[in-house]
Amino acid sequence: MADDLDERLSRLLPEGRGLWIPMDHGISGYPEKGLDNMDELIDSCIVAGADAIVLQKGILSHQLPRTKWENFVMHVSVSTVHGGKRSGTKVIVGNAQEALKRGASAISCQINLGDDQEYKMIESAGALTSSALEYDIPVLGMVYPRGPNLNLSEDDATNGVAHAARVAWELGCHVAKVPWTGNAESFSKVCSAVPIPVLIAGGAEDKPFLHTLKIVEEAISVGGAGVCMGRQIFSATDSVARIKALRAVIHEGASANEAASYLG
Repeated sequence: MADDLDERLSRLLPEGRGLWIPMDHGISGYPEKGLDNMDELIDSCIVAGADAIVLQKGILSHQLPRTKWENFVMHVSVSTVHGGKRSGTKVIVGNAQEALKRGASAISCQINLGDDQEYKMIESAGALTSSALEYDIPVLGMVYPRGPNLNLSEDDATNGVAHAARVAWELGCHVAKVPWTGNAESFSKVCSAVPIPVLIAGGAEDKPFLHTLKIVEEAISVGGAGVCMGRQIFSATDSVARIKALRAVIHEGASANEAASYLG
């Protein structure tokens, strides 16, 4: 019997929390540090305890029969660094039925709020959640307030991040991925804006990983559900240790300082 929506979500987000690792970056631009040996990388992340791995569909179709792992998420939004002024405009290259046929347990899309083509990304995401409803597959909405047309309220302490989470929820996504707002007080406003799990993005690494662990600890303390973090994991030489440290904070209730013991 096929899994239903709740079964898939509970597998990807055990007890409502998750450590998801997106590895869809290679389609946007390549070479990408850390993504040169996908088989080895994915094996190590699974063994270390990732709850989900987000992949573009071609890599998913290679990895599923090889690993027999159930927790892949198929990302369907694409643009490349060669797109000029349109490089921030994501187009949809897959659907829910295809994701299930390829063996994914969820599907993922991206919207860049404030982009000149924002309306097209919203339209595509809405169509995706409609098809996902038919096939009982969860949708991750990666929503970032980052475009040139952002119209932020002066009294919005989240700088559009709460709105980003709200866009994901109101479009029918089951999980939201948004940027960190900078502090727990403002991020609590993001989490209270929606009833769906909110995962924080990682971004480029410019500080020691202990700093990231402290951010995750703060996010969890105000209702965050975990992380959807790519480069800070797959581009690191100690990616397995980082996954174990993140698991300690997200799933085991460890403090950042306690979890840092995994980092050596």
